[in-house]
Amino acid sequence: MIELIVNKSNDTKIIAAVENGKLVEIYEENEQSQKARNEGNIYIGIVKDIVPGMQAAFVDIGTEKNSFIHVKDVVPQVDEKIEKRIDKKIKDVVKSGEKILIQIKKDSNEKKGARTSTHIKLTGKYVILMPNTNIVTISQKIENDKERERLLEIVKKVLPENTGAIVRTAALKKNGEEIEKDLNQLVEKWKKIKAKFDKAPNKPQLLFKSPSFLEKLILDLPENKIEKIEVNEQKEYEEIRKMLNDINEKISLELSENIFEKYELEKQIEKTKQRKIWLNCGGFITIDQTEALVAIDVNSGKFTGKSTLEETVYKVNYEATIEIAKQLRLRDIGGIIIIDYIDMQKQENKEKIEKLLKESLKQDRAKTQVEGFTKLNLMELTRKKKEKSLEEIVNEKKDDN
Repeated sequence: MIELIVNKSNDTKIIAAVENGKLVEIYEENEQSQKARNEGNIYIGIVKDIVPGMQAAFVDIGTEKNSFIHVKDVVPQVDEKIEKRIDKKIKDVVKSGEKILIQIKKDSNEKKGARTSTHIKLTGKYVILMPNTNIVTISQKIENDKERERLLEIVKKVLPENTGAIVRTAALKKNGEEIEKDLNQLVEKWKKIKAKFDKAPNKPQLLFKSPSFLEKLILDLPENKIEKIEVNEQKEYEEIRKMLNDINEKISLELSENIFEKYELEKQIEKTKQRKIWLNCGGFITIDQTEALVAIDVNSGKFTGKSTLEETVYKVNYEATIEIAKQLRLRDIGGIIIIDYIDMQKQENKEKIEKLLKESLKQDRAKTQVEGFTKLNLMELTRKKKEKSLEEIVNEKKDDN
């Protein structure tokens, strides 16, 4: 069971997810980060510049920097198993001055404007609605063929024409009525957004604000896994109760300047900012974040083992793998991740470590893809982070001071 602890202090809000007394996820929000977080927002955009050399366009959405859209995010989505995708050039699909409906898929940063797409996605508890396509897919984490067929049948029965969907893992074994209700709510939400777009003048405008981080977290977690949500400040408590009306009975108020002291979380939070993490066996891992990738190094440290060198190395790598999966989720590390394990001679041990990594990452809400060992014996994987990582937040604060 997961407890969500919300600590509000001045303009900073920290949300901690705790499982069996252990911190598993933590996110920090302040006024600045809330303004910068626009991923999922839907806008009326006005095409400004078309760049044939990049097969892209720059679109004014009313923010400081014009957003960027690539041709692949404009051409209609098709199920390539059924029909062939038609390749088009950017000048064939958008015109300068044109009004388009777009969604932010990646937030802007100091160097670049936001990355946007006309492929709209509206996320519900059990389904992600995708207007203007006929693609219907089921989460890969739902492996049972009969269950996949059942969910596909439920969703296709309700979906309007020319509307696709992704059935989320949370839909597993849920009854048809719950899924249909979720889907119908998303359809109504889409109709309102589209009606606003059709009636609005040709100027940049925000049409839909994506859910707050806490709302997204609640959507991602199964209801039966949330034990309680505890908040330390009256105003924040009342706002969360309004926002999460469906699970009000799980929300409680604990007036305190720092609610994390009650759960002894501060030491755990402090550890998430450290570069070196010690393992129980005496080995350790180091995590280094660069612009291009995240490098994780595994070291034997104080551990010398009691048997063969191969068994000693395997034990360190085994413990490191479990800790790495935990740290990726806890620090919300995203992008390309390279793990430099201690060299193992046996192929069998490499395969065991790769399997363990995949299993350990199943607890992660974020999408991960393990590519396996490279020719240089480096483990390669990717992870799509949920929010800005703790290291990014800490660095931003340093830059501000």
